[in-house]
Amino acid sequence: MNCKEQLTNLLQSDPKNYLIPTLIKEFELKSNVDLKNDVSLLKGMWELRWSSSTQPWLKQATWLENLQILDPGQKKGINLLRLSAPIGSVVGIAVEAELSINSSNQVGVQFKRGGWLGPSLGNGWRPKLLTRVNQSFPAWLDITGLDDTLRICRGNAGTCFALLKRPDLALNDWIPAPPKKMES
Repeated sequence: MNCKEQLTNLLQSDPKNYLIPTLIKEFELKSNVDLKNDVSLLKGMWELRWSSSTQPWLKQATWLENLQILDPGQKKGINLLRLSAPIGSVVGIAVEAELSINSSNQVGVQFKRGGWLGPSLGNGWRPKLLTRVNQSFPAWLDITGLDDTLRICRGNAGTCFALLKRPDLALNDWIPAPPKKMES
């Protein structure tokens, strides 16, 4: 089993395993991130499976989903905390952000609004109780490992994150596709 397969398996089955930091470093060394060509790989629903942070909401727990929803084409992102199913699909705590590509491996993050997100109501509308976020410092993520299922990144505070793509969740449930232009 190669490094990526072993890391992915541990992130799915044993996210507190002591081998994860070593496997992350190995995956990063083998990665050649170039967002100028690979930015489309960022698009989608990602679940945080491991973090070097000591903050409880950045630690993996079976009862909590920590999702990152990214659509760099629309320059939109959402960090979403919600309880695991079935109640998790009903409510969540979210922070919406504007994204920018700062360099070949860095995504800029400008947090805009945060608060409560309710359930999607059939027609795609979702009730929200969000307030403006006053971000007083620049934030970014250095993407240090990326493919179609695994993303390793390091935040501006030095925290390392390992995320797995969640193809079972729909991006458009959280960030609607832009309206199609009418042809004349």
